[in-house]
Amino acid sequence: MPGCANRDLGEPCLGGKSDWYVLLVSYRLGRYNKPWYQLPYSLWKQYSTNCFGSLAIGDPVKMAMASVEDNLPILQTFEELSNSLTSLLPLLSDLADIIPQDTLLWKLNLLKSGAAYVNSRLHAVKAEVLVLASGKDNLLPSGDEADRLWASLKNCKVRYFKDSGHTLLLEDGINLLTILKGTITYRRSRRHDNVTDYLPPSVSDFKTIHQSDRWFKVATSPVIFSTLKDGRVVRNLAGVPDKGPVLLVGNHMLIGLELHPIYEEFLREKKVIIRGMGHPVLFSKTTETSRKEISTIDTMSIYGALPVTPLNMYRLFSRGSFVLLYPGGAREALHRKGEEHKLFWPKNPEFVRMAARFGATIVPFGVVGEDDMVELVLDYDDQKNIPFIKEWIEEMNQDVVKIRVGVDDEISNQQMYFPGVLPKLPGRLYYLFGKPIETQGMDILKHRRNANVLYLQIKSEIERIISYLKRKREEDPYRNIIQRTLYQASWGYSAEVPTFDP
Repeated sequence: MPGCANRDLGEPCLGGKSDWYVLLVSYRLGRYNKPWYQLPYSLWKQYSTNCFGSLAIGDPVKMAMASVEDNLPILQTFEELSNSLTSLLPLLSDLADIIPQDTLLWKLNLLKSGAAYVNSRLHAVKAEVLVLASGKDNLLPSGDEADRLWASLKNCKVRYFKDSGHTLLLEDGINLLTILKGTITYRRSRRHDNVTDYLPPSVSDFKTIHQSDRWFKVATSPVIFSTLKDGRVVRNLAGVPDKGPVLLVGNHMLIGLELHPIYEEFLREKKVIIRGMGHPVLFSKTTETSRKEISTIDTMSIYGALPVTPLNMYRLFSRGSFVLLYPGGAREALHRKGEEHKLFWPKNPEFVRMAARFGATIVPFGVVGEDDMVELVLDYDDQKNIPFIKEWIEEMNQDVVKIRVGVDDEISNQQMYFPGVLPKLPGRLYYLFGKPIETQGMDILKHRRNANVLYLQIKSEIERIISYLKRKREEDPYRNIIQRTLYQASWGYSAEVPTFDP
């Protein structure tokens, strides 16, 4: 691949510190499917280097946009882009001087012979490989090569950029370090460690994710409350402790619709990273394909998500982290019709005793609003009665790792599937973080019986919060998106839309 012009490799990270290191990116083509690779040497000599250069430079506009600041007024953006293009185009026209025709032909022959050598040894490569492929590469068949490498290499991930050209890493919006963090490829030692290898999102990451999610936030206008120690409910996160270890425990919405606002608000207001515990299948090869684009899972990984395991939780607590846990897990995130806002928790108090061991503060929370956003039309019960979908679900779940080994119940045996939903005219998301529960010095929680009592109290508190939010949202004059849009049209889309009085 071309050299990297990444602007954020040394940028400070939010909620942590960054490490300095060197990233080397290389790309070797295996097959020659483009028409010009089939030309004999004599015809290659007839091609002008300028013609070759026009194929190699990619999209000049995207390259020029890399030096233009985000969120500028429209007129200023056009002015900056014009200046950037004016300075860039003369450099591109000098490609013939940089790569003479004889040098170009020599490099192509070297590439061809080198590719033959590499292809014969691909099966022996065991190292972790990340392939970045462009969808509009006019010089090399990047997409086809990504398909081949993904099928040939044992430990390969692909991220496909369908609208990018040959000079992928020079284009605006492509941040190599962000891609490494999203694909969980960055590591500090020989073996990958989900806890110590994590790099917090940079300011650039935060702005990019916020920009991509802005319409979701505008459409749902999340309302976030917390509970102070004296029991008062306030519209911010003042009731949540500033220092960890903290365990946030709550209810999961369908396909995790509630996640983005939680991550973003904690990062914005509390300046802390939440380490969300997710089902291991989300981070496994099961979700990988040879044309996978940047996904929500990548974004969650950038924000700190990692596989839910007792060891990961133990190590996070020992480092004083903020941990997000959904005891209902996939069963709640992939619930059936009519099960909105319902808890599906296991019988055993899995997290209480570990939290007490480290003196972690437990903060129960509830969230409602899924029923105002989407309509579940095809759930698991519907899909398992459709023969070809049933077979696909069974195949998909063959290699899924069970989280609770030795437990045979509905929660542990949840089948992974993709719910069929229809969007609604969006309502509003409502969050309430309950009164913090201190476990520091509570040695009585070492006993399973006492831990189970607290476990049931936390579950009851979340159910109470859900009922409270469902009742109070009826008092919100801005629950309807039309009313919110009229308010924002008057006060600006960045203005906080009022809600009910808690």
